[in-house]
Amino acid sequence: MSAILRSHAEQLFAHELEELQKQDSGKRPANWKLTPQAVVTYLVGGTLKNGMEVTPKYIGNRRLMEIAVATLTTDRALLLYGLPGTAKSWVSEHLAAAISGDSTLIIQGTAGTSEEAIRYGWNYARLLSEGPSERALVETPVMRGMKDGKIVRIEELTRIGADVQDTLITILSEKTLPVPELNSEVQAVKGFNVIATANNRDKGVNDLSSALKRRFNTVILPVPDSMDEEIDIVKRRVESFEKVMELPAEKPALEEIRRIVTIFRELRSGVTLDGKTKIKVPSGTLSTAEAISVVNNGLSMAGYFGDGHLKAADLAAGILGAVIKDPVQDKIVWQEYLETVVKPRENWKDIYRACRDLV
Repeated sequence: MSAILRSHAEQLFAHELEELQKQDSGKRPANWKLTPQAVVTYLVGGTLKNGMEVTPKYIGNRRLMEIAVATLTTDRALLLYGLPGTAKSWVSEHLAAAISGDSTLIIQGTAGTSEEAIRYGWNYARLLSEGPSERALVETPVMRGMKDGKIVRIEELTRIGADVQDTLITILSEKTLPVPELNSEVQAVKGFNVIATANNRDKGVNDLSSALKRRFNTVILPVPDSMDEEIDIVKRRVESFEKVMELPAEKPALEEIRRIVTIFRELRSGVTLDGKTKIKVPSGTLSTAEAISVVNNGLSMAGYFGDGHLKAADLAAGILGAVIKDPVQDKIVWQEYLETVVKPRENWKDIYRACRDLV
């Protein structure tokens, strides 16, 4: 597995899931690997009876994870909704891994996603030679999830065309997938459910019909509440990345992560952390995920083109890439922020100079 760039959650955290199963003595819903309480522990972290520490996968409001897990025990599907970079896909993957032991039943929503990608398709060579038959049928992740009683993930649901979205209505309400060509149907086994993710910031978003909305319980994942919370998320994800990629760089100093998170939070909110200075907001989202990417890129720069120690110069290009999406308007916003906020700060001269030189 060492050659795999990114293992699935159920593989990466197999030891934790195994220990949780061993100590999980409560009642499990049909075809669930863990009880709902143990799933939440897996997501938010905790200490098991044998003293083993379960690492948090989601750092935030525990109640949101309880609501999400409780939803999946009912006949309603779950919609994880929020701004880009709020860990929707990450939470979706770990929910599927903890509940079904399989996070790979996934449909990536795009403008080109067709009904066949959700319902079923055909092996056209067999279809032409044999006609409609079970052997000619090509199963989708939804069909496999229904047959096996597993969680199915649909990423970026609102990127899929509205008419294609509505093919989910019968599946979610009747828990049945008709196959009229074979005069048959697939009935969902207990344990089957759908987790969809969506955000409202990207272009090309299609609203869900009211009929489809009723089939989902929506949980909104917010940006991290506090500075410390966001720093912790960035730190954990960066350490995980560094371990997998085996970068020739030292772990980033917490102070560097704090500076990146400070910049992102201020530009997101339009005001400095002390509340004294209002600043213009750039067009990008400047999410936690982008902060993680900036630090990861900085580590790569430090490891391969520096002395292995993360410095302001290693981070500058990543910061600019994240902030300046519009080369005209965002550049003005960034330059103003540099001069009015970054420059006067004590101990921020290095990051000011590095960013100024690149601009």
